[in-house]
Amino acid sequence: MDIQENSIEKKPSISFVEQFVEEDLAEGKNGGRIQTRFPPEPNGYLHIGHAKAICMDFGVAEKYNGVCNLRFDDTNPSKENNEYVENILHDIEWLGFKWNEIYYASDYFQKLWDFALWMIKNGHAYVDEQTSEQIAEQKGTPTTPGTASPYRDRPVEENLRLFEQMNTPEAVEGSMVLRAKMDMNNPNMHFRDPVIYRIIQTPHHRTGTTWHCYPMYDFAHGQSDYFEGVTHSICTLEFVPHRPLYDKLVDFLKEADGTAEKGLNDFRPRQIEFNRLNLTYTVMSKRKLHQLVDEHLVNGWDDPRMPTLCGMRRRGYSPESIRNFIKSIGYTKFDALNDIALLEAAVRDDLNKKATRVSAVVDPVRLVITNYPEGQSEDMEAENNPEQENGGTHTITFSRNLWIERADFMEDAPKKFFRMTPGNEVRLKNAYIVKCTGCTKDADGNITEIQAEYDPQSKSGMEGANRKVKGTLHWVSSDHCVKAEVREYDRLFFVENPSADGRDFHELLNADSLKVNTDCYVEQYAAQCKPGEYLQFIRLGYFMADPDSQEGKPVYNKTIGLKDTWAKKNK
Repeated sequence: MDIQENSIEKKPSISFVEQFVEEDLAEGKNGGRIQTRFPPEPNGYLHIGHAKAICMDFGVAEKYNGVCNLRFDDTNPSKENNEYVENILHDIEWLGFKWNEIYYASDYFQKLWDFALWMIKNGHAYVDEQTSEQIAEQKGTPTTPGTASPYRDRPVEENLRLFEQMNTPEAVEGSMVLRAKMDMNNPNMHFRDPVIYRIIQTPHHRTGTTWHCYPMYDFAHGQSDYFEGVTHSICTLEFVPHRPLYDKLVDFLKEADGTAEKGLNDFRPRQIEFNRLNLTYTVMSKRKLHQLVDEHLVNGWDDPRMPTLCGMRRRGYSPESIRNFIKSIGYTKFDALNDIALLEAAVRDDLNKKATRVSAVVDPVRLVITNYPEGQSEDMEAENNPEQENGGTHTITFSRNLWIERADFMEDAPKKFFRMTPGNEVRLKNAYIVKCTGCTKDADGNITEIQAEYDPQSKSGMEGANRKVKGTLHWVSSDHCVKAEVREYDRLFFVENPSADGRDFHELLNADSLKVNTDCYVEQYAAQCKPGEYLQFIRLGYFMADPDSQEGKPVYNKTIGLKDTWAKKNK
């Protein structure tokens, strides 16, 4: 028998979440059906941590021929509104995912209310009139048992009457809650008679003033999964201690709707937990992100310094780079702090493949080609992207008067300075070889102009024009460019792990996280580019036009530099 080497293909590695899914499929659970859901609360904008959950929820469904629904967890009207709903929809689509159906927890308010009534009637819930502080104290600690509420053994009829009273316009917030009657001695604190309904007198963004009493997350979440037929409820590690309560409430619900009696115990959502995404120099807490926005410490949710998806989109990150980063760090059962440099490397890698190369000068000094005819100009061909086989070209206009980067000239240069210096030649990218002949200074010794002569036989692409010079500089014609504003960004926080730092997070903000430069010039082609078009300013970094741009007044956000300068700068 012939033996073929390398005849067995190595199976791609899969996450532990996918292993669980494959086990359930192999056992024939849920009739071989896979259904997941992404359940954001519409009380803020999505950040990159949510993107990790999105990639898992939608990715599992896609990989195993299932469906993923989008369900808004809108059980707290005091913090939720339609603005957040609309932006969540936009962000998910931008990342490249499409939901099967859209649901809301509020779709089930009547069903949840009826289930709560069933729990009261069957001795599983009671109305408690203690304060939240009293209830918290009464619950004990993980090592000491709790004590029973004085209202725990209220008659069913009284509980029903008070529960109905909780859902009236006259009900006072905080005066009563509905608690599930479970086990005040359970070592799992979530079982110590958890609150499952509370009074909120804020109109709901969908149901208006129909309801005045709203379910808690732990009560609504698992039941919503069950109502929808979710097979795998994938969430983050902080929900591990919630899982027994999740399962217990599903047991009650199956009993209430009769499926347990009918022997239909094979279906129940399976909760699986994975680690959150944490990034260095970043906060992911919604509360802190709200503070940054509400206190005007940043310029809104889509500020390019924010870890929100809309902020990253505005800054110029691509959805593919975010997905590639999430794939690279993987999913585990333990929390970790990921280096933001890994995300930035993924952004560089993706933008290198797709960004159009354009010329821009952000710290300009004038260069005059003294032997080039005055009033003359010519168009040069500039390659859009050397990484793309058919990336095409665009034209950039060359003339006598140019702008170059101030850092590209030194009057008295060291030996290995291969840019412009008197007596030396450099190539102007896509144009000619020029030799510097001198410079002009002001009264303070600052260089105001550089002079050079060009070689007419050295035009890029011209036969015989490829003689070697050691430096190549980018430039723009001062007569054929557009003045622009460039916004450069640094880490929003100056400490690696602001969430773990004992100081107030306001003290940890980097005062130099935004620098605005209005003395910049871009070639005319770049000035026409719109938000959403990825650009590389040659030799400077990746940029994207900002929505603040106006006709003839472009504004650009610096997405990322060509190299990681942060690590070097902060050694």
